[in-house]
Amino acid sequence: MTQLLLHSMAEFAPTIILPCLERASVCDITEIGAEFGGMSTHLANYCASAKGTLTSVDPSPKQQFLDWVAQHDEVRHVPQPSLDALEHLDCPDAWFVDGDHNYYTVYNELTAIDAICQRDGKPMLAFLHDISWPCARRDCYYAPERIPEQHRHHYSYDVGVHPDSSGTTPNRGWRGMGQFAWALHEGGPQNGVLTAVEDFLAGADTDDRPLVFAHVPAVFGLGVILDAGADWAEDVAGLLLPWHDNELLASLELNRLRNYLAVIDWQDREAERTG
Repeated sequence: MTQLLLHSMAEFAPTIILPCLERASVCDITEIGAEFGGMSTHLANYCASAKGTLTSVDPSPKQQFLDWVAQHDEVRHVPQPSLDALEHLDCPDAWFVDGDHNYYTVYNELTAIDAICQRDGKPMLAFLHDISWPCARRDCYYAPERIPEQHRHHYSYDVGVHPDSSGTTPNRGWRGMGQFAWALHEGGPQNGVLTAVEDFLAGADTDDRPLVFAHVPAVFGLGVILDAGADWAEDVAGLLLPWHDNELLASLELNRLRNYLAVIDWQDREAERTG
């Protein structure tokens, strides 16, 4: 049923992401998380036109992505977890964060990205996916063994989640089908991607280098962090402003998720009845 649901960061490319890259005169890009390469294709095409390069960090992308990389000289694949790879990378003009959707990983990715930007004297421009429900306030683990135990919430691969509940339901709702696990509770300290972004901004934002954050509440949520002191900041912020915390988009997003989960629930109950 995933083909019925818009779910990729690539959905933001033509209307929001690519115009932002153009306004910021971006050439080189680093992305965290490739999977099948849906967003990577847009970024590689952009980099080729800007005479830049795309560096994609993903320890275990799909074979489809690896086959595609082999055909594109402007793309470099780094087959490591992000928190192992970042310190060895040069600073690009823009970052894309769409890997493991949990507090520990995202908070430390942003902290590392910020340090690299300051080290190389470049303004920060970072795009993040999955900052809305279900990962905004609840950790999702693709590889829980990579998260230190003291930073990892109790989790399960066998539960589902729903926007109307902070708990979980066995074999009901939005679930990973063995591909990923959910934290057993929503909310609280150090839980979820949006919480990680907020905590990072609270610690990183200074008068010398104020950071601006925009949240586009659609297709699981797009976040953009940018350095307000950059030459291009006002132009990029102006593009993002109509989308930021847009109440209509948020209502439409919640409606589509509830409708999709209603379809999943119907399928589950029909399978139980006939199986």
